[in-house]
Amino acid sequence: MIVYQADKTQFLDDHDNRDIESVIAAKYLQRTGRYSTEAEYRSWKNSLGEMAKVLRDPGIPDNIGVGVEFGIPQTSKRIDFILSGRTDEGPKLIIVELKQWSEAKLSPKDGLVIARRGGHAPESEGTHPCYQAWSYAALLEGFNEAVYERNVALNPCAYLHNYVQDGVIDDPQHYGDYIRKAPLFLKGEAERQRLRDFIKQHVKYGDNAELIYEIENGRIKPSKALVDSLVGLMRGNQEFVLIDDQKVAFESAVTLATRASGEKKQVAIIQGGPGTGKSIIAINLLVRLSKQGLVSKYVSKNAAPRAVYKAKLTGTFKQTAISNLFSGSGSFVETAANAFDALIVDEAHRLNEKSGLYGNLGENQIKEIIHSSKSAIFFVDDDQVVTLSDIGHSAELEKWAHAADAEVTHMQLASQFRCGGSDAYMAWLDNTLGLRETANTTLSPDEFDFRVMDSPTELHELIAERNVINNKSRVVAGYCWDWVSKKKPDQFDVVIPEHGYAKRWNLDKDGSLWIVAPDSIDEVGCIHTCQGLELDYVGVIVGPDLVVRDDALTTVPEARSNMDRSIRGWKSMMKQSPEETRQRVDRIIRNTYKTLMTRGMKGCYVYFVDADTASYFRETIKPSSLTCAS
Repeated sequence: MIVYQADKTQFLDDHDNRDIESVIAAKYLQRTGRYSTEAEYRSWKNSLGEMAKVLRDPGIPDNIGVGVEFGIPQTSKRIDFILSGRTDEGPKLIIVELKQWSEAKLSPKDGLVIARRGGHAPESEGTHPCYQAWSYAALLEGFNEAVYERNVALNPCAYLHNYVQDGVIDDPQHYGDYIRKAPLFLKGEAERQRLRDFIKQHVKYGDNAELIYEIENGRIKPSKALVDSLVGLMRGNQEFVLIDDQKVAFESAVTLATRASGEKKQVAIIQGGPGTGKSIIAINLLVRLSKQGLVSKYVSKNAAPRAVYKAKLTGTFKQTAISNLFSGSGSFVETAANAFDALIVDEAHRLNEKSGLYGNLGENQIKEIIHSSKSAIFFVDDDQVVTLSDIGHSAELEKWAHAADAEVTHMQLASQFRCGGSDAYMAWLDNTLGLRETANTTLSPDEFDFRVMDSPTELHELIAERNVINNKSRVVAGYCWDWVSKKKPDQFDVVIPEHGYAKRWNLDKDGSLWIVAPDSIDEVGCIHTCQGLELDYVGVIVGPDLVVRDDALTTVPEARSNMDRSIRGWKSMMKQSPEETRQRVDRIIRNTYKTLMTRGMKGCYVYFVDADTASYFRETIKPSSLTCAS
């Protein structure tokens, strides 16, 4: 999506005669259905006015393409300003990161700078504008087919039009590498002329914004998945460019792990929703810290991610090396204090109190992980607590960190990469599932490919069709059907007779490797074998544990299979504390379906067993999204 596109002549005319900020605000409302914020409006007025001054140069073609607020496919990121054209060598795209900053402070961390970001906000650490521009170019190149199929040359830069040169923002020692990748232009006529020269160097002829139109309407390049890139990452290749808050969290965690000691433990609590890059950062941390000679491990309670990662690395790395790098969360019951320099805990919300097959070992997994390491880095999403035994919510992590006299650092991830990068879809899902009230009461068809299907058979056929492309689509369901095939292999588990649907759970044949096993498309997955992993398309069968009654979405724990361990013991707990237990179980069921419905990077198709629930969801989707055709 792009908010505004024109050529230079039209852009200058809109600036001079129509108040460019008002033009952009109107188009923003038209394209997104949301009003722009006061800060956005103010930045458009100031920064686009400065770009108008830059473009008033007869040497810059009148028909050079101009784009404002260009959304990078598959992400929630927007590029401030782009210019399109060509030279004799081919098509060119200039990316301009605009900032209204007037001062900044050095950060010792790679690619980061301390500045006041917007209005009266306090100073904070974030990516340097040149790193930001370069990383956005890398994202665009990685996600848009039009860019790489046409061999478009991307030229990023940063323009801080209020910033007077001070040796900080342009410090060659700290930021020289990124300034070379994306040149920096500051305040003053001489700097403005440098930017003009940069534009003329890279765009000789205008293209009437044809390239911008082509990029906006081009196909989305197949997404790079962590699993597929794992071997390269473990070898130290830069498979993913970390952006904005991801880069901040990564560099901060490296610094904390480096300075940690047995006398002063460091605990980082990094919160982020589905698709914000938690696992990507975690694996990158494992590689970086190991290369620095720090004894580190990737830890997860859920076996599925570890099994998939180990399977991908088998044949490339020695089994002993793989085993030394990946561990379950219950492995630290008897570990000596500070045995590890860093333990990197992914999906920390899934941590349990006790360890062992029968849940009878140790005292508390959080306590034991902190005890065993000089630095513990927890990646957590409180909205993905999906069993009664999950204790790793952020407040509990902080409690045990303070009990160990550790220094605690909180960080937040917001950059969205799953679900088409659609913040709107995530907010709509939260609102519709009743997890939290948001302004997103409806879902537009251009925000994410979400469909309510008429039958589970139709759902499975469509997902199977998507899966033919690259084996990255699967069907999952709430655990509302008994695992009959465990003892009777010729029987089916997920049976919906009115639609002639009968499938087996994935729990036996492929187990934790179900999500990558080539033949598992014929089976149905559950929360335990897909949490922490990603798909291109996910099909979700919502069972009778989530229904609409009296126009309200409610949960029915009694409808869960008795074989489901997620809420095992809830009836006994109800006798002791009915209200608290009911709230916990209700949240677990809603969290489970949110987790299942956010496994797909490109689309989510859903079948509801309960007809009223299907109608409830359909009513929140704008009409053109209701089609079930492929």
